[in-house]
Amino acid sequence: MAPPIVLVSNRGPLAFHGHGDDLVATRGGGGLVSGLAPLVSGTDTVWIAAALSDADREAATRGIVESEGIRTRTLAIDAAVMAKSYDVVCNSMLWFLHHGLHDLSRRPVIDAGFREAWTAYRAYNDAFAEVITAEAPEGAIVAVQDYHLALLGPRLRVARPDLRTVHFSHTPFAPPLQMRVLPHDLAAELLEGMADHDACGFHSARWADDFRQSCHDILDREPNTFVSPLAPDAADLRSVAAGRRCEAEVARIDREVGHRRLIVRVDRIELSKNLLRGFRAYDQMLADRPDLRGTVVFRSLGYPSREGLPEYLAYRSEVEALAEVVNQRWGTADWQPIELDLADDFPRSVAHLRRYDVLLVNPLRDGLNLVAMEGPLVNERAGTVVLSREAGVHDQLVGAARSVNPFDIADQATALAEALDLDTATRTAQAQELRRRAEARTPSDWLREQLAAVG
Repeated sequence: MAPPIVLVSNRGPLAFHGHGDDLVATRGGGGLVSGLAPLVSGTDTVWIAAALSDADREAATRGIVESEGIRTRTLAIDAAVMAKSYDVVCNSMLWFLHHGLHDLSRRPVIDAGFREAWTAYRAYNDAFAEVITAEAPEGAIVAVQDYHLALLGPRLRVARPDLRTVHFSHTPFAPPLQMRVLPHDLAAELLEGMADHDACGFHSARWADDFRQSCHDILDREPNTFVSPLAPDAADLRSVAAGRRCEAEVARIDREVGHRRLIVRVDRIELSKNLLRGFRAYDQMLADRPDLRGTVVFRSLGYPSREGLPEYLAYRSEVEALAEVVNQRWGTADWQPIELDLADDFPRSVAHLRRYDVLLVNPLRDGLNLVAMEGPLVNERAGTVVLSREAGVHDQLVGAARSVNPFDIADQATALAEALDLDTATRTAQAQELRRRAEARTPSDWLREQLAAVG
């Protein structure tokens, strides 16, 4: 008989709305939810997550709530603890460390305030540990997701030795040089918190190697790791692509773009996604290739992210300003080179994936990046993918996508031009190979390998 499963994450599969008798649940957002929710719907799996709204907090008083076949246990964690843990430790420190985003001449500032926030991060993890300890079925597999909950390993090992626990990181992992930014005691606590699970999983062998090296450097310990890249849900994505909303958006794109070819990117306005260098590469391509001016449109779809952080507000402003500079430099009365779309509209994004000639995915560092596989699954124009070597998904698509150095503007400019220049036979062959690789795995493979890693 298969052991019971408990999933644990910061963001849950259900978002609650309303109050009292009018409290209702809808499917939550985020890539983790979209990948895992269909796999656990209709099963006995319990998904434990933090309350992110007042309605979520009300749902927390009701224990396990089932909706859309998903059994969810929501935790109402103290708001101050939640804010310091999420905003200061997770978003401002750990996200930056794992993605190599800190300008070390200025940030981070590790002071008494940060130590206080780390105490909140510890309390946040403690709150989850208490509920898992009290409510997890005997002999369950507890699958913990991501860096928000990196301290659970020792707590669960002591309190519930009957449980088998696995921690999966959806980000890259900071190598030793980056981990040394944290005070030694905090770095050791973080690494021990993960290494005390029965296994730690990553999307790429590179991120697993970085974790092991950091454990060697700081703990002198060999953690148990495995590699299992998440895959897109092809059936779900193609269902959206075939829907009426998406069809209407494709027709609109055809009217707006006309005969011109289309470069597309679909990602949040996020520092690690590297929008600025993507725009600069396009600008360089237009400077180098006058014949391409007026023949191609670059559409960037992505909603703003983490705007509570000053770095992200400044980044959005810089993205918008650079797009305007490129448009003023090259645009004409009937051609706008860059079109920036800040709406969070999934069917519209999928429509652009159906319609692109070139998909640009150029992150500075990325745990996986499903868009690079989602595009080939639904694209209808034998589109090419220009892909950063620093995306975890590069491991799977190398040789089929056009690889680029995400820091090298000239390399990316050349890659965009070469992708537009490809003959039909080459484009078709590459698109078929990209689709084959994108279809090679399913979300079920990823979940099964996570559970198998704990034996």
